[in-house]
Amino acid sequence: MALLQIAEPGMSTEPHQHRLAVGIDLGTTNSLLATVRNGIAVCLPDESGRTMLPSVVRYCADGRIEVGQLAVKSQATDARNTILSVKRFMGRGLKDVAHVETMPYDFEDGPGMVRLRTVQGVKSPVEVSAEVLRVLRARAEASLDGDLVGAVITVPAYFDDAQRQATKDAARLAGLDVLRLLNEPTAAAVAYGLDNAAEGVYAVYDLGGGTFDLSILKLSRGVFEVLSTNGDAALGGDDFDHRLFCSILERAAIAPPSLEDSRRLQMKAREAKELLTSCDEAPIHLRLGSGEEVDLVITRDEFAEMTRPLVQKTLTPVRKALRDAGLSADEIKGVVMVGGATRMPHIQRAVANFFGHEPLTNLDPDKVVALGAAMQANVLAGNRTQQDDWLLLDVIPLSLGLETMGGLVEKVVPRNSTLPIARAQEFTTFKDGQTAMAFHVVQGERELVADCRSLARFELRGIPPMVAGAARIRVSFQVDADGLLSVSAREMSSGVEASVLVKPSYGLSDVEIAEMLKSGVEHAGDDMRLRALREHQVEAERVIEATEQALGKDGRLLTPAERAQIDAAIAHLRVLREGDDDRAIKAGIDAFARTTDEFAARRMDDSIRGALAGHKVDELEL
Repeated sequence: MALLQIAEPGMSTEPHQHRLAVGIDLGTTNSLLATVRNGIAVCLPDESGRTMLPSVVRYCADGRIEVGQLAVKSQATDARNTILSVKRFMGRGLKDVAHVETMPYDFEDGPGMVRLRTVQGVKSPVEVSAEVLRVLRARAEASLDGDLVGAVITVPAYFDDAQRQATKDAARLAGLDVLRLLNEPTAAAVAYGLDNAAEGVYAVYDLGGGTFDLSILKLSRGVFEVLSTNGDAALGGDDFDHRLFCSILERAAIAPPSLEDSRRLQMKAREAKELLTSCDEAPIHLRLGSGEEVDLVITRDEFAEMTRPLVQKTLTPVRKALRDAGLSADEIKGVVMVGGATRMPHIQRAVANFFGHEPLTNLDPDKVVALGAAMQANVLAGNRTQQDDWLLLDVIPLSLGLETMGGLVEKVVPRNSTLPIARAQEFTTFKDGQTAMAFHVVQGERELVADCRSLARFELRGIPPMVAGAARIRVSFQVDADGLLSVSAREMSSGVEASVLVKPSYGLSDVEIAEMLKSGVEHAGDDMRLRALREHQVEAERVIEATEQALGKDGRLLTPAERAQIDAAIAHLRVLREGDDDRAIKAGIDAFARTTDEFAARRMDDSIRGALAGHKVDELEL
């Protein structure tokens, strides 16, 4: 298959050159680094031979910053300054973070992202993530013995714009040039598909430490096409740990633990969860700082039962993704398991029961995302070989659009559109002589702006004065391969232009993300009725305004009785417009049009007479 070379501009190499590029899986629990060596994607280990770097950062009182294994050792003794699972805080406000009450951190809430107070001052999740990326960058340069030209960093498919931008900001702080933000399930599919020469429709079930994604992909002759994606940005292995932690507190019947004891119990819960992957039961023995003792045994069946709601919660996005792709479960050729949390036996059992066949686990679920990212980074850096004739087509998870008159959403880029994408649509002015237009960019699946997420606002000024509806304003949406948006507006006759690079405000709640598609389906009927109502209200307002302008200019053409009749029709239509019966408003507009037909005809005759006054018939060009 012959495809155009896929490389960033200016990064195409000579045959003898090889640019150093890496793939980074920036995970909630652990992070990995991979590159392509001799045509094979491999994970790069540290000096101790460990490929996985715990995503843990400790800020020390003496100014040192510990990352990884060294920081893990201090999570119980210095819990307040040892930050775990920071990925869950990326692009989030305090109200959006789950289980805050059990966390030992000193949070600082405010506009934008939540921040954490440490002995080294207030730190944002972007800064904490940058420390993890900085260590991975140093590992890469030491292992590869050279400077990196760039990195592909993976993100959950259901990361919103704020979370994606925060990830790019963290990479920039760490001194990394981001070639691409790649969705984690897509990276896994690339690794699996190229490693196994697979073709057909596959599902990628990605349950990591803090997020869950499900993507449906079609693999065909080197083309990786994402058909649909769904997920939950606030569901992961950490939630299974938390449920076990709560169960331990209930069964042990101990007093509310201190911050240090709470962290130690959470560590024990995680250890027990990991042990139950291979054993039928896991003992939990711990003496707390208060002197109380915890001595429990958790069985695999007990753990499966207490976390059953969480497992079922992962299957809801699976059903939605299948529906969006127009497929049934039996049409899926294979299910690729990704993320350390998928090692849990009851997770694998639930997935097998849902799809009717055993999931694919021949690739390490912890490494597969990093390996796929490395393959993509290698191609984007320009290190193309004959075997790299493959094309990646990712999608956008939520629709993008603009607010129109009446608080309606006009969708310009529909969800599950292939990235990168550019779409344009023409709009016009509402009032005569309008010289400016305000644009409100929104994201979501509902018909009304109030039910969607606001992304950005900007204005276009300098529109030449025209009658309402005559101006042509072309609004262009561009979503890049990272899923980041830019919007521009241009008045076509004059060429005046305005644009905005959408820099989303951090702090969108996870509930909003999860509910956008759900509410879009549940309220589809109501939304259509409300949309029709708003459209008819806007149309009624338009015809009333146009008629009043005409009366002000040509009211002399009407008798007092005719004028009174039109005034009464205007008043009646105004009453209807304030109501909530869209059919009545539509009927009112039609009746109003009939009432003003004669007036419109007289205005046209008067205009023609005015235009012909003083001219002979033979002067006219027919």
